[in-house]
Amino acid sequence: MQLEMKELDALAEKLNLSKDDMLRESLKTFLERKLREIKTEIFKIRTKYGVSSVEEFEELYKRGKIDEKDTWQELQQLDHLEFKKDEIEKVLRTL
Repeated sequence: MQLEMKELDALAEKLNLSKDDMLRESLKTFLERKLREIKTEIFKIRTKYGVSSVEEFEELYKRGKIDEKDTWQELQQLDHLEFKKDEIEKVLRTL
């Protein structure tokens, strides 16, 4: 769905909102939804390995509690998800 600027202006007028407010609230809602999805994925990985952070995950490797060859992709995924979570939270604080 592609909205033209004139359609956004008309919608904002009908809702008695400024276009900027409408776009800001839309972005905020979208990012909050993405954040929930990311937090769910983070929770799944953390629960699977009984860790609360990437650092704890790495500590399991150092202590020989888990085998790196079978889990390194999930460590990378957790690290990436935590980065995305932090970035989205930064943006949400500015909205």
